[in-house]
Amino acid sequence: MSVSGEVVEADPYTALAVVYDDIVVDRCHGRWARHIHELWGGDPDGVTTVLDVCCGTGLMTAELADLGYRVAGVDASQAMLDRARRLLGPDAVLVRATLPDLGVDDVFDAAVSTLDGFNHLTPEAFRAALAALATRIRPGGWLVFDVHTDAMMELMLANPVLRGEEDGHRFTLTSTVDTRARTCDTRIRVTGEGVARFTERHRQWFFPEADIRGALAAAGFERVTVTDEYAHRPLDPSSLRATWTARRGPIPAGIAQEATQCS
Repeated sequence: MSVSGEVVEADPYTALAVVYDDIVVDRCHGRWARHIHELWGGDPDGVTTVLDVCCGTGLMTAELADLGYRVAGVDASQAMLDRARRLLGPDAVLVRATLPDLGVDDVFDAAVSTLDGFNHLTPEAFRAALAALATRIRPGGWLVFDVHTDAMMELMLANPVLRGEEDGHRFTLTSTVDTRARTCDTRIRVTGEGVARFTERHRQWFFPEADIRGALAAAGFERVTVTDEYAHRPLDPSSLRATWTARRGPIPAGIAQEATQCS
């Protein structure tokens, strides 16, 4: 947004929503969706319903819907959800909620969170989000998400300023990495024809692998695997994005009995 030609700072994922798909997103969602579809293909219980967490402008939601899944999207940004609505149509289930609140009551066969959505959570919110997701995924159901790795943190540390231009939009990303706190603060500045000039500030956290495994176990997820970005390759020191896959464990007997008594 701009006033009298000045560049104004906007809330995260508000002004950016207008140009997000043009300047931020690489065209990866189709490939990622096919990989996830393959992962679920051998589940004897089947996967038909999916919760897309941090769905943004709906690109992954659309790819999964095209593969035949019934998908509900959740995101904290109304501006991003408005863009998703244009893509997905009036009947799409899109909910505004800020993690760890999911804003939905249904139980799904699977949940996904793509394009490092979880990296924008504090460590405490990340653990709480996994715990919340465990209540919205059926026993034996799937959780698939990706996060940035330490290699990405080092890459951003080595390249504090990135500039580019896409579809007439000029953008500058200025990042400040704190390796002790394992955070990265990024200032995104966008100018160009047909879009109001704005900046947004975003913070990411880089979670150690041991912390992710601990949070999944605490939330009741089992059969955890981690690979290079939506592929069957193992992680290596150069991997920039890690894909985590886990299965919801059985509901503890005491909780299951309470649920039966209340139904």
